[in-house]
Amino acid sequence: MCGILGTNFLTSNFDEALKHLNNRGPDFNKKIQLEERLFGHTRLSIIDLDDEANQPMVFDDIILVFNGEIYNYKELIEEENLQCKTASDTEVIIRLYQKYKEDFLNKLNGMFSFALFDIKENKYFCARDRYGKKPFFYYFKDGKFIFSSSIQSIIKILGTIPSLNKVALSQYVQYFVSIGENTFYKDIEALEASTYFVFKNNEISKKKFYKINTYKKIKTEKEALEGIEDLLFKSVESRLVSDVEVGSLLSGGIDSSLISALYSKISGKKINTFSIGYDEYKNYCELDYAKITAEHINSNHTPVTIGKSDFIEYFEDTLTALEEPHADSAAIPLNILTNKIHKMGIKTVLSGEGSDELFLGYDNYAKFLGYYDFEKTLSQGQNEFLNSIISALQNNTKESEYLRRIVKKQTLYNSFGEIYSNIQKKKLFKKVPTFKSEKPKKDPVDWMSYIDLKIWLGEALLSKVDRVSMRNSLEVRTPFLDYRLVDFVFSIDSNIKVGDTNKYLLKKIASKYIPETIINRTKKGFNSPFNEWIHSEYKESILDTILKVNSETNLFNEEYLKHIYQLSKNRKFKQHLWTIFIFSKWYKKTYL
Repeated sequence: MCGILGTNFLTSNFDEALKHLNNRGPDFNKKIQLEERLFGHTRLSIIDLDDEANQPMVFDDIILVFNGEIYNYKELIEEENLQCKTASDTEVIIRLYQKYKEDFLNKLNGMFSFALFDIKENKYFCARDRYGKKPFFYYFKDGKFIFSSSIQSIIKILGTIPSLNKVALSQYVQYFVSIGENTFYKDIEALEASTYFVFKNNEISKKKFYKINTYKKIKTEKEALEGIEDLLFKSVESRLVSDVEVGSLLSGGIDSSLISALYSKISGKKINTFSIGYDEYKNYCELDYAKITAEHINSNHTPVTIGKSDFIEYFEDTLTALEEPHADSAAIPLNILTNKIHKMGIKTVLSGEGSDELFLGYDNYAKFLGYYDFEKTLSQGQNEFLNSIISALQNNTKESEYLRRIVKKQTLYNSFGEIYSNIQKKKLFKKVPTFKSEKPKKDPVDWMSYIDLKIWLGEALLSKVDRVSMRNSLEVRTPFLDYRLVDFVFSIDSNIKVGDTNKYLLKKIASKYIPETIINRTKKGFNSPFNEWIHSEYKESILDTILKVNSETNLFNEEYLKHIYQLSKNRKFKQHLWTIFIFSKWYKKTYL
């Protein structure tokens, strides 16, 4: 797990930009120069701790800087008969490229972003993993090319801050984050998940190397359960490949509890588990549940309890770690927890991300399937009648918005993390920056899983986890996002997947390994009393900050901002306020 950086021109700011990546790789850093080109790397040593695995790695006219882990690298060496001189997963990428050029990415099981330079062909080959676990940002303008794991490193090399990308802002207020190739900075782009590009002759050509197949091969529950259990074991086992101790995050929910239980069973040892909770507003705290699982699997368990003062202390640091506006308040407790784990000398942990999206874990899913069923029952006449009275049914609730979408034949489900609806965006913005949305799949189950895997998980959750954990030099591995498991779950008949409860299939498997108390409890999500704490700490200065930034940018309608602020005092629209507050703090720090 590391930081990567490169340019196709010489610059005096390179060392400073590389230093900015030290948290991502505190164990070793190096740069090399090839004519006008620079390549830099900072290393967090997890696989092959020897110096031979340091980067930039150079073999046979190929230079590679790589961030991530390839879990099946040993199998690839054997299966592909690769002649490797080191025991590292980095060299495997070089050897596969020599054998297949760009056509090997689907052989990799892991998380990765890398830039490979082929000296003979005078070209860059850059790629990002299937679900976007590892970041890759780049700038290409007027012949200047810069790539990095970090936006701030690119800005340091540019020596100037690019202007605000308003499309990114529009996506952010809807989805928690900017999505696709957009970042908040004009001309700095994100390479999308499961995509690679070749940069040659001053041109970039992009290509997708993976997409989810929704063809239904698995038609029985028995086949589904056996396949999931087998693949989960394989996935956890492959993510234990490491030359350092691996810990496990344990929230007290079914996902992290099952991963921790499987890890414990596979390794046959007393594993280290970690969880976080709160000393007030106990309705947000899950430490009691985490303790039940920890005792059940007999782990060395470390619970971390925080209060308002800890939250406020880590607030600014977390915003810095995220680099751009990111509206998930859970990033702050995660920063505190991963900092604690880092101080205990652990470099890598397992986590439960991906399960909710694959196994229909959010309560929202059942509700939306009800809306989809209702939509099917409407005749044309009924739809026309509802259309004529729909404005009377609009009452600022999510439910009336979903009904409106059905009647207006708009996309019903946009993402689990949807904050501002289109109608609310029209009230918020003076002029809404628009962007194109994806066309829904026909099967609602496939669509909800797919779009949440892509946006809510792929863009929001994984970027939060990567940036915050790497702030604390900690690598997070996510067994539910093994592509073999993802592909298998999408091949299961949707009716079998839905069952009669959320996470129907996963609960059946989990009942063998974790207590019933954990399986049957109400889902909470990784939440915190963020709204209560910011109002208690910052009071009226929240609105003052928002209005000051708005007076400079003239982006939003002031009365609507005041309305949202007032509502949040009564714990309504609290995510709406947090989103604008975080953007305003970022804008003020960046531009004012």
